[in-house]
Amino acid sequence: MQFNAILFDLDGTLLNTLDDLADAMNAVLRHHNFVEHDITAYPYFIGNGLAALVHRALPEGSRDDATVSICLEALNKEYRNRLTAKTRPYGGIPELLDKCTVSGLKMVILSNKPDPATQKIVAALLSSWHFEIVRGSRSDIPPKPDPAAALLMSRTLGMAPGDFIYLGDSDVDMQTATAAGMFAVGALWGFRDAPELIKGGARMLIKTPMDLIPLI
Repeated sequence: MQFNAILFDLDGTLLNTLDDLADAMNAVLRHHNFVEHDITAYPYFIGNGLAALVHRALPEGSRDDATVSICLEALNKEYRNRLTAKTRPYGGIPELLDKCTVSGLKMVILSNKPDPATQKIVAALLSSWHFEIVRGSRSDIPPKPDPAAALLMSRTLGMAPGDFIYLGDSDVDMQTATAAGMFAVGALWGFRDAPELIKGGARMLIKTPMDLIPLI
């Protein structure tokens, strides 16, 4: 297999954002007198954007539209204040990005995190590497697992979807990759486990970032 580009998910793939997201959401829950969650719950809350995170973190009886809207606005404010407080690249990610760069692969990032936050966190923590496109969730295109944003990236780079490795850590990513016609690789160091990645359509699972090297 010959690939000329790689699409990275952000949270749970390039960066461990779990603590900052959990701290922000727990601050919102605490402020509204809801029960906070242990950090171990948050890998299953994250992956479909901040609105989904709020919905999952709220008690079942408090997931009405009004409460979700209020808490989402509060979460956006809380998270903006701690984007990089604890967030760091996973071990092996700098080396993988170096290898992709030396190999000439075009690199892009696609996240369901709001676009302003995505841009800021990538600029703060991943500025040592060149990404052709960095895109978070925006109102003009559907979020993952809809493949529209991934396909737009391939068109923008003038490449076929089949030229792309898609590296992500959730079923959302694997579904997006499969729907876009990209080669779906599941990152086992992220927020979800192997059965979920396989069910989502992963064609390959890797335990460490450097396990991707044979495809590059």
